[in-house]
Amino acid sequence: MDVAQGPTFSSEPSDEGVRLKLAGHWTLDACADIEEGAQALVDAGAGVKHAILDLAGVQRMDTAGAWLIDGARQQLDAKGVSADFAGGRPEIDILLKEAHFRSFEQPPGRKGLYIVTLLADVGESVVASGRDVYRGVEFLGEVVASIGKSVIQPAHFRGTALVAQIETIALRGVPIIVLINFLVGAIVAQQGIFQLRRFGATILVVDLIGILILRELGVLLTAIMISGRSGSAITAELGSMKMREEIDALIVMGLRPIDVLIAPRILALILSLPLLTFLADMAALAGGMLVSWLYGGITPKSFVALLPEAIALRTFLSGLIKAPFMGLIIGLIACMEGLAVAGSAESLGRQVTASVVKSIFMVIVVDGLFAVFFATIRF
Repeated sequence: MDVAQGPTFSSEPSDEGVRLKLAGHWTLDACADIEEGAQALVDAGAGVKHAILDLAGVQRMDTAGAWLIDGARQQLDAKGVSADFAGGRPEIDILLKEAHFRSFEQPPGRKGLYIVTLLADVGESVVASGRDVYRGVEFLGEVVASIGKSVIQPAHFRGTALVAQIETIALRGVPIIVLINFLVGAIVAQQGIFQLRRFGATILVVDLIGILILRELGVLLTAIMISGRSGSAITAELGSMKMREEIDALIVMGLRPIDVLIAPRILALILSLPLLTFLADMAALAGGMLVSWLYGGITPKSFVALLPEAIALRTFLSGLIKAPFMGLIIGLIACMEGLAVAGSAESLGRQVTASVVKSIFMVIVVDGLFAVFFATIRF
């Protein structure tokens, strides 16, 4: 690089103190020279009462140069030297004003015993969980009120949005849901046959597949897949709209986001989960039947004949009853996390991650609660 174009300065004594004449290119491509020049400015101005930073000779300046030059001025002020800019072109003055030096303070570290800090973190997590539960109940009330308003005034119901969301969640989700559950059913059958064969009870694999798939695995795997597929998509959609102020625009237009954006998505999840659970059950049973035929010698005709003896109607219904509640939980969490997105991409990624993690956790909790409830009523 040409030395003449590098960042340079010279000092001249004046009646008021010292005049520091800057010249050349104060740009990022000469960052090391800029830092040395900024420190030299501080050293040259030390010991006087007033310093003038003359920018008339500066040919080019970018934000890096402006940031460091303003930092030098602030250091001089901190040492009791009154420093001012002079001779700068209008564009340079604007750049110095907008890119002024800011110091970044490190947050103070926590002091005390590690166990106290750990307990404090646990307490904060519990309090945050309580706030989430409170917000969830409040949000559920708004959704129920919105749906009730649509029932009373059907003209306000957004059927097109509901159908579009059902297509996105249910119809487009069928291939992956069917494939995953088919493979899981096949794996459960294969492992069950190998273990039951030691006791000469290979035929009981039909009972194992029927009860396990219809009561637990079918609906649980479907809900987890929907949490990762559709729940994250809903959070990302609402978060992007929040970042681009589209939700604020809806409010300005007199529309309620809870009616336009939230209610159709939650209703679509409530309606889609039972449909997908039914398909997941059938796919898992088909996978189990195929593996039972290949590994256990149980023909499809025998499998179909033995299945009604292994299960009852309540076995089939228990999984379907859980599905709408899991869809409601997924929808509430996904929408709440989407509306909690701030104005940065980092916030969007953080809320999408939180949405998936919380949804999967709550789906498992709801499944456990239903298992206890069904066992209590002997369903």
